[in-house]
Amino acid sequence: MLRAGTYAFLAVITLVQGGQANAPATSLIPQLRPGSSSLDAVRTTTVPVFYNASIRPQLRPGTAPAAAPATQAAAPAPVASTAGFVSASVPGVSRSLIPQLRPANLSTRVAQASPAAAPEGETRAERRRRERAERQAERARSNQPRRGSVCGDRAIRGEQVASIAGTQRGCGVSSPVRITEVDGVTLSSPATINCDTAQALKTWINEGVRPAVGRLGGGVESLRVVASYSCRTRNNQPGARISEHGKGNAIDIAGIRLQNGVEISVLNGWRENPQRQMLRNMHRAACGPFGTVLGPDSDRYHQDHFHFDVARHRSGAYCR
Repeated sequence: MLRAGTYAFLAVITLVQGGQANAPATSLIPQLRPGSSSLDAVRTTTVPVFYNASIRPQLRPGTAPAAAPATQAAAPAPVASTAGFVSASVPGVSRSLIPQLRPANLSTRVAQASPAAAPEGETRAERRRRERAERQAERARSNQPRRGSVCGDRAIRGEQVASIAGTQRGCGVSSPVRITEVDGVTLSSPATINCDTAQALKTWINEGVRPAVGRLGGGVESLRVVASYSCRTRNNQPGARISEHGKGNAIDIAGIRLQNGVEISVLNGWRENPQRQMLRNMHRAACGPFGTVLGPDSDRYHQDHFHFDVARHRSGAYCR
């Protein structure tokens, strides 16, 4: 038994030594294919590049081509206009977004346009007085006469006319104006009055007529004027005193026309709803701006109109 095991062990040793002695002559590492000269040739890869000159950035329509470059570098010129950078066919674009050079003296112009800084150490009361004076100055500037305005008020439209000499003693107007519109409210016929009457009419429109009407019918459009300057006696009665109409101090209003074409008539609406309350509010609001206010309840001569004049009475305004 011992001999048989010894012989088997020796046979295994012989086989192992024979395998090491007879190792293969070539490596199992992958080799170059036939025809290749070096490993670098295998690793070199050529990537094709497709070039199309037609996809290069093009100038926009209406843009002048850039000038040829000079042989020597020159300082960049300031951009004067951006009109060439934007195509006129692009909707909604009116100017270029390219940053522009700042105008000269920009800081000085901004400082001049900015409101004046409050004086150092100014008290609260002084600041209020200063701001009030600034607001008054701004209102005075905005109220400067414009073409077609009279009486030094932009809201009173019309024309200055020559002085009127009365045909009767006590008549006449030294500085009359012919008014066609007052603060956007037209007159059915031009009214020849003086500026005091025109200013009182403006106050009445804004403080009496417009608040009374409100938005009814779209608001006030015009006034129906039935009398202004007229050299005559009061109510055309013989021997009576000269009417305020003969002095340019008076105007008669018979109706208020709305934007929708409806007229609020003094004759028809004074005692009928819903115009009744509106007309009475207008009549009441005229007492103050005008010195004399007469309506349908005053006498038989004023059943169809309001009579307004700027005559002053010792006891105050006379309103009936």
